[in-house]
Amino acid sequence: MSDLVSGPEIDALVFDVLGTLVDEPAGIRAGLRALDPSLADPAVEQLLSLWQQHVEREQRRILDGVRPYSPSDVLDLEAARRVADAAGVDDPSAVATLALSARRPPPWPDTLAGLARLAGGFPLIGLSNASRTALLGLNAHAGLRWHQALSAEDARTYKPDPAVYRLAVTVSGRPPERLLMVASHAWDLRGAQALGLRTAYVARPAGDPPAPSDRFDLYADDLVGLADRLGRA
Repeated sequence: MSDLVSGPEIDALVFDVLGTLVDEPAGIRAGLRALDPSLADPAVEQLLSLWQQHVEREQRRILDGVRPYSPSDVLDLEAARRVADAAGVDDPSAVATLALSARRPPPWPDTLAGLARLAGGFPLIGLSNASRTALLGLNAHAGLRWHQALSAEDARTYKPDPAVYRLAVTVSGRPPERLLMVASHAWDLRGAQALGLRTAYVARPAGDPPAPSDRFDLYADDLVGLADRLGRA
């Protein structure tokens, strides 16, 4: 059971965006099918995996200090070029269009209603590894409504670097333990925990499930379930 009710009150909710509120893989899949409508589903999944591996590897290299900071737009364009090469497409305009598919993921079915309900009780802060420009585009495409949306670009690094979570702490003006980080990625919640934020895991098909050793404050199947838990708290 959660121990949230016995801890400090929560003053604001901090949300991961990619994967937690929007179906990031679905946006890229749509871009891949537009790039080459003849691609069969297994080929689409292989190219999606190639994209994800590139972005994850390059973010890790940035976190490790091996590569200077580059915003998500640059990494997505690099990934799109790799994927297009693998698919045998060499049209620069098609590659540029494919790269923008990362900004057009659909929201999960419960996202908009869940955010609207939660916004009635808490300030909502988006905290994303997406660049400022990408975050603007995906917020608009998915219809996400925030009180504040923050990009890791402002810290010139990526989650789970503590500097990214510190952005939310600074903007909120509240101590970390009065903020609740909501994510479908256990690694993201561990990063928030390291800075002292409370944590809520929301299950998503494209997420990173908790390990047996993880201890988060709340667990929910979706945002409606999270709102129910916070309402009871």
